[in-house]
Amino acid sequence: MRVEDLLVFGKRYCHSDHVKILLAYILNFNPLELLNHLDDFIEEEKCKVFKEMIFSLKKGKPIQYVIGNINFYGNQFLINENVLIPRFETEELVENTCIYIKQNFSEQIKILDIGCGSGVIGLTLKQKFPNAEVDLLDISESALEVARENANRLNLKVNFIQSDVFDEVNRKYDVIISNPPYIKTEEKIEDIVKRNEPHLALYAGLDGLDIYKKILRNIHNYLNQKYLIAFEIGCTQKNDVLDLINTSLQDVQIEAKKDLSEKDRMIFILGGIKNYK
Repeated sequence: MRVEDLLVFGKRYCHSDHVKILLAYILNFNPLELLNHLDDFIEEEKCKVFKEMIFSLKKGKPIQYVIGNINFYGNQFLINENVLIPRFETEELVENTCIYIKQNFSEQIKILDIGCGSGVIGLTLKQKFPNAEVDLLDISESALEVARENANRLNLKVNFIQSDVFDEVNRKYDVIISNPPYIKTEEKIEDIVKRNEPHLALYAGLDGLDIYKKILRNIHNYLNQKYLIAFEIGCTQKNDVLDLINTSLQDVQIEAKKDLSEKDRMIFILGGIKNYK
């Protein structure tokens, strides 16, 4: 079949943009290049893969899972149904965390990524700070398998911990970062998310705060004297998370930041830093 024939086939079942993205991915093109290759004939095996992907999309599978990887902070990360699909807001969390680290720490630091999922946060930080010791933690062994594969793909040496928050942790850190589950049990979310992404990584109790509470309850036992804590939060949770922080930690500097959509999305906590920048 020709490229044009495949595009026509795909558009019978799926949104035109998704069809172009899938076909461009299979052919290793930029989607904009497809128009220059409409008469190219595609080998049968690739046609078969494309049609299978189209039918997966038609059944309601997110395109990121259909493709099996996603770009995050300039790297391609493997993802599947065992991990959340990384969002752009999480790139903003990483970007701001990098700024805080550069301003307040040397590169000889210890970093813990709680609820690492596919590993996009911890592995990106390891790439940005090669001399850091980075631990990736998740309660799900299936998620850790994905993170391990991504570490291998990026040739990054990090440590993996299967644990419910701090249960299996026995060291202290300079930086603890987390994008934990924060959706309320009864909260309405998009059907495509609810049907496909792991509920263990989405929901966190009636108020959506269970994991923040669990992290902050004992976090002081796992922090060095000088530290940074970075949280991604739900856009309506800022005040509730700030209350938890103020109850759990003393003599800290707290900064809440909005994402590029002007939604409250990140909280940064600095402790033991005298000359804060």
